[in-house]
Amino acid sequence: MKPRPSFPARMGSTTPAPSNQKPAAVHSNVPQGVGMDSSTVRQRMVQKLAGQGLQDPLVLQAMATIERHRFVDTALANQAYEDTSLPIGLGQTISKPGVVARMVELLRNGAPGKLGRILEIGTGCGYQAAVLSQIATEVYSIERLRGLHDKARDNLRHLRLAQLHLLFGDGMLGFPKGAPYAGIIAAAGGEAVPKDWIDQLAEGGRLVAPVAMPSSTRGGPVAQALIVLDKTPQGIRQTVLEAVHFVPLKSGLA
Repeated sequence: MKPRPSFPARMGSTTPAPSNQKPAAVHSNVPQGVGMDSSTVRQRMVQKLAGQGLQDPLVLQAMATIERHRFVDTALANQAYEDTSLPIGLGQTISKPGVVARMVELLRNGAPGKLGRILEIGTGCGYQAAVLSQIATEVYSIERLRGLHDKARDNLRHLRLAQLHLLFGDGMLGFPKGAPYAGIIAAAGGEAVPKDWIDQLAEGGRLVAPVAMPSSTRGGPVAQALIVLDKTPQGIRQTVLEAVHFVPLKSGLA
């Protein structure tokens, strides 16, 4: 029998910010120099993302707002705004900014304003959860590794995001208490999309996740592709997109 996950209601010991308080990352006193604390560095990253085809203005703003260097180890901070994945411990990585932006843009699907309630599978270091908090009214983010759950809570504390709920639990099960979700996004890839995720997706909602694809080389590495599932009144519509590389989706707690 699998252990039952425990679900804290809010971001650990953080105190929710008043509804009229902005995250620290968007305060007017953000340094304007050229170091890692600079908005100039993030704007340069955003310009590169736009050059790669990112068009959604809300996603561009979110990527410009959230300081990625706060979510990586100090020794790797000088690479924080490069379009590369970086190790975050326990065999996990923080996705490339380009991949995060691409997946979030796909999740939004051209919506005119913020999305409603979102479920993220795989909190990791908390970076994508912070980005999602800028494009959705409420975000539930679940992590199965206690060490990363605690790290994400520490990384996110300074932002005081009342709309972001960090959960310690088995992401394969989703989080039915928060369902239905306008969107579900996964940062790990399995052989198929779990039925629980589809069940928890609202009609009209969208799911974005990496999924293992059949490999042409017997015994070779498992290939992954990004897929989009749209839940329509007529059923599930699946679209297979570009090849990606994510950590494997696993069940249970650790």
